[in-house]
Amino acid sequence: MKWSYSSLSLFQQCPKKYHHLRVLKDIVEPQSEQMRYGLELHKAAEEYIRDGVDLPPGFEFMRESLEQLKALPGEKYCEYKLGLTRDLEPCEFFADDVWWRGIADLLVINGEEARVLDYKTGKDKYADTKQLEILSLAVFKKFPQVKVVKAGLLFVVHTNFIKAKYEREKEMELWKKWLPETNRMETAYEKNVWNAKQNFTCKAWCPVMTCPHNGKR
Repeated sequence: MKWSYSSLSLFQQCPKKYHHLRVLKDIVEPQSEQMRYGLELHKAAEEYIRDGVDLPPGFEFMRESLEQLKALPGEKYCEYKLGLTRDLEPCEFFADDVWWRGIADLLVINGEEARVLDYKTGKDKYADTKQLEILSLAVFKKFPQVKVVKAGLLFVVHTNFIKAKYEREKEMELWKKWLPETNRMETAYEKNVWNAKQNFTCKAWCPVMTCPHNGKR
């Protein structure tokens, strides 16, 4: 089993949907306009901070926010790929024994302090910092000198910033929240049981047409 924050979220939403999209891969979820826009925005931000490439037309509104990020002290890594083994040891993103994978939109390492930034194109009404937490836990493993991670969700369209802070001394306490959920995924793999779970996507957004809940809510 290999997992990421997005795949775990999908499994929690509906194991059957996860099974088709991530294990069997017999169903491909079509790329929405929002997904396409998000990919373009992330690429523009990456090239602006890392390479100094000017922002494309339509993304000028990000300049002020990105300039503030460029001014942060420390070594900057854009779209930085992180990997962990089942024993919570750092490894390469595509290593044979990789267990967890994650990508930080922007990682800044400045001595004992790190910053993890995640760009969001939607609204902050349902801001979820869980992804920041798991990325920060991986940063502690990859960079042993880091004692604190200051993280944030940057809602670039609506110019809002949701902050979070994680400390190395609480690392194992935080991991205890994640491991029970990943154990549930591992059990599904071992027993090959993928039960359908009714959720908010059933009515109009689920591509698994064979599910008994499809079209229901």
